[in-house]
Amino acid sequence: MHHHLILRIVSKFLIPPILLYALYVQFHGDFGPGGGFQAGVIFAAGFILYGIVYGVSHLRRVLPPALVRALAALGVLIYAGTGVVSMFLGFNYLDYAAFASDPAHASHGQHYGIIVIEFGVGLTVFAVMTAIFMAFASRAPEIKDTDW
Repeated sequence: MHHHLILRIVSKFLIPPILLYALYVQFHGDFGPGGGFQAGVIFAAGFILYGIVYGVSHLRRVLPPALVRALAALGVLIYAGTGVVSMFLGFNYLDYAAFASDPAHASHGQHYGIIVIEFGVGLTVFAVMTAIFMAFASRAPEIKDTDW
């Protein structure tokens, strides 16, 4: 356990900036490169690094599998729900003009719609990437013991 001391200390310093950078990519995505998918992958990479360094059992305590599944479903619901709300407001599915307070300023609605959609995408990508890592990492002892 102690032979990974340096790796554990370095990861404690790396994980918070990784998560912070993911949030930057998420909220800066509508002004430049980035967005929900990239932010979701970066955010998942921070938790995957935690799982690799500290073990999947520690990761499961920090991020229970039920929560991961719920976040994946919530992200999809946010994405789809945005489209349904725009339809209820009398616009086409995912027509962001529905979110503008004034029809003359449809670009404001575009901005709000993109932020919500990208958040849903980021949440789903984060949860699915983390779930895939947990599924494969939890099978490591089983795979290791097989005869090839």
